[in-house]
Amino acid sequence: MNSILIKKRVLLVDDEDLVIFTEQQMLERYFDSKVTALTSSVEALEVFRARPYYFDLVITDMIMPYMTGDILAKELIAIRPDIPVILCTAYSELIIKNRAEEIGGAALMKPFDLYELGKAICKVLNKD
Repeated sequence: MNSILIKKRVLLVDDEDLVIFTEQQMLERYFDSKVTALTSSVEALEVFRARPYYFDLVITDMIMPYMTGDILAKELIAIRPDIPVILCTAYSELIIKNRAEEIGGAALMKPFDLYELGKAICKVLNKD
């Protein structure tokens, strides 16, 4: 694995328990990342607001109750403009790519594999 993917502190947000568990395992096991996994975008915003410089990367689902992933990303970027963000969805590849471009992040279609995850991380960290 490329060393830029190792030891990152990731804020992972997805409202589906099984999905967040799987993604957390991928990040911790294969990328040696410390993951804060949350199932609420509202809670994720509060956690980030309390410690905005703790996180190296945010990976968020697009479709969630109360606050969508793109809105969450915009809120996080308003707090810390340099935070890298990856938006994920299982629905529309075109929409997710457009939203990711709007915030300067990367898009990732679910389900994704380790290679796709690593490539998206490299892209948002400007190391691709």
